[in-house]
Amino acid sequence: MTGAASPNDTFPKLLRHNAAVRGARPASREKEYGIWQSWTWSEVCDEVRALSCGLVALGLKRGDRVAIVGDNRPRLYWSMVATQAAGGVPVPVYQDAVADEMKFVLDHAEARIVVAEDQEQVDKVLAVMPACPRINSVVFIDKRGMRHYGQPFLKSFDAVIADGRAYDQAHPGAYDSAVAEGKGGDIAIMLYTSGTTGTPKGVMLTFDNLIVTARNAAERERLTEAEEVLAYLPMAWVGDNIFSLAQAYTTGFCVSCPESGATVMTDLRELGPTYFFAPPRIFENILTQVMIRMEDAGWIKRRMFHYFMGLARRVGTALIDGKTVSAVDRLLHWLGGILVYGPLKNTLGFSRIRLAYTAGEAIGPDIFDFYRSLGMNIKQLYGMTETSVFICIQPDGEIKPDTVGTPAPEVEVKIADDGEVLVKSPGVFQAYYKNDGATRDSKTEDGWVRTGDAGFFDADGHLKIIDRAKDVGKLTGGGLFAPKFIENKLKFFPFIKEAVAFGNGRDYVAAFINIDLEAVGNWAERRGIPYGGYGDLTAHDEVYDQIRQCIEKVNADLAADEKLAASQIRRFIVLHKELDADDGELTRTRKVRRRFVGERYDRQIEALYSTAKTVDIEAQVTFEDGRKGVLRANLKIGDARTFAPADTARKAS
Repeated sequence: MTGAASPNDTFPKLLRHNAAVRGARPASREKEYGIWQSWTWSEVCDEVRALSCGLVALGLKRGDRVAIVGDNRPRLYWSMVATQAAGGVPVPVYQDAVADEMKFVLDHAEARIVVAEDQEQVDKVLAVMPACPRINSVVFIDKRGMRHYGQPFLKSFDAVIADGRAYDQAHPGAYDSAVAEGKGGDIAIMLYTSGTTGTPKGVMLTFDNLIVTARNAAERERLTEAEEVLAYLPMAWVGDNIFSLAQAYTTGFCVSCPESGATVMTDLRELGPTYFFAPPRIFENILTQVMIRMEDAGWIKRRMFHYFMGLARRVGTALIDGKTVSAVDRLLHWLGGILVYGPLKNTLGFSRIRLAYTAGEAIGPDIFDFYRSLGMNIKQLYGMTETSVFICIQPDGEIKPDTVGTPAPEVEVKIADDGEVLVKSPGVFQAYYKNDGATRDSKTEDGWVRTGDAGFFDADGHLKIIDRAKDVGKLTGGGLFAPKFIENKLKFFPFIKEAVAFGNGRDYVAAFINIDLEAVGNWAERRGIPYGGYGDLTAHDEVYDQIRQCIEKVNADLAADEKLAASQIRRFIVLHKELDADDGELTRTRKVRRRFVGERYDRQIEALYSTAKTVDIEAQVTFEDGRKGVLRANLKIGDARTFAPADTARKAS
């Protein structure tokens, strides 16, 4: 029965259950030095037990917070469950967080112990420890580079495991008693929001929040212990905790970790997952790579690819939805599967995918249909940290590129009078840590969560998200301005990596553009256009012309929409640098910090609403080694054609 109570109401109890019923099946994998290492459920249960006892020996007490920082590693996932087994609360931290960002989380969460992946993460922790006096122990997994670190509070992961085994022998029954004491209503994890509009908030989720929500979604999608999953997205993100921990523990499937961020695509091909999640940007990047490679292929391959992809776009989605397709088209699609679709999916590592999700923001209809036309069962879902991810899921056979589906099991969704989406579900968070005011602002007394998104239900009961409610505005002429909707349409093009639209309270819409260096660079090289780097490439007139063409195609689409016709983009700037999380312009989940960008580039924004043809810019940047620098440039301001609302015939051009 969906959502039924279970004696295995915590992750440590689920781990013990999995070790008992499927102990010999693989639970975790990690690729190291090019070789996949595996651990069974029984082995993971044994490691977690020893690690939990080791953390207790370090001084961990029930209710203490343990920070977890690093790339996706089995030992870091084990550290979360080991912390929970002892009654502690794990707090994952984004592995690419700079020291100041890490300091805020460690201090605000009042972390007592930090489990860090390697020397890089240890160094960041050491740098912020003077401002985080509650930290008394730092545990590191990778010993490389750590030989000469002599601080007494530093301990290797292996040493903690050894100490834990000794503690377990000296205190028989202590671990089992601690696990038994845990309850579904206990706080299981604390996850910090990305801080899009301000200071990150610590979202407290219980075991019931995560386990009931994960189990409900798994039952709806018929997930089993036979699934294969690649864990490559940040452990500090709620989605990874649902897909790589909660659903893995509730269904018993194996989670594999890539060797590094640089080898994800190679490891994906080797593993061949059956269940896969990626934000739209990942799917967009993969498609960009495919199109770049096809442009470099011979003319026969190019023609065959474009022919069969045209066929796939016409009949592929109908086939996957079980709709009627003519015998000739069915035969041609079968042939395309042999010549194009099958080899392409195999090259990407998508041959075995039974279910794929994308979420975080809207994915372009063309990109969405591209993957579905290959035969991939890719769906959009809608969720947030405060609801343990799942709010809406697209049902099988009812996939629409412009909606996020119907409410997930046991989830209630309603639309407020002002258009905001409200949610009530078993996954609704308990509170923001040490922030009662924000909790009251986000969560009503009767348990409804204000999502901050504006949306509506279509005639089929599918939810359609328009934009962030606070971002939806109006032009001076009264036309609707939905910046995220416009930005997502711009990012459908492989040449455009990021976009920021402006227009609320203005006469017209203008935009900042970040180019995709790889896609535009490849295009420039094939045309003999010289460039020395990102800033140099953006200054070429030919690049501006390409971006202008993309914008004008978006304008033609907007012209065909009665509500958004006034939101066509008239002027734009191709920025001299990529918007960067290290510079505070993006969150760690790659969302634009709109207010920050508006303040940092206020002079450039005003230039977009003047008659100026160029504008000077001076911006501070953070280099990979942490050093600060200043980039200066003179940026061109481009003008784009707009179309009359009734002039839909020009859309095709």
